[in-house]
Amino acid sequence: MTLDEYFKKRNFKKTPEPKGEIKTRESENPIFVIQKHQARHLHYDLRLEMDGVLKSWAVPKEPPAKEGVKRLAVQTEDHPIDYANFEGVIEEGQYGAGTVEIWDKGDFELMERTDNKIIFNINGEKLKGAYCLIRFKPKEQPKNWLFFKKKGK
Repeated sequence: MTLDEYFKKRNFKKTPEPKGEIKTRESENPIFVIQKHQARHLHYDLRLEMDGVLKSWAVPKEPPAKEGVKRLAVQTEDHPIDYANFEGVIEEGQYGAGTVEIWDKGDFELMERTDNKIIFNINGEKLKGAYCLIRFKPKEQPKNWLFFKKKGK
């Protein structure tokens, strides 16, 4: 894994975002964060700690708290682990310009991970329980995933 795409999109002399690096934390459970991002369009950034980075998806609508609610999640570039604590304003003219605030945060337990499916148990302030990310049409639209709360958990 690399953060090259993350670094290419940002001018760290002009953005308050953390530069960060790939790193492995010494903890029992990996972290997750959902950041509410008021950019050109309001969306939520889901980030899961995996492989020394935060794997990231932009979710156009509020993340699902109840079963039966499905959301599009568009995979974006990996972010450094330090980004999990980032809140602030990215100034106009910079990639992702707008206000970023933490909407939910906690840890998660990875239950299953393949190239096209991630199942995890979230322990956050707002979201709790088993959630799924399922990639749909992997060959035609590899960045598009479905994000939903798993039934029965």
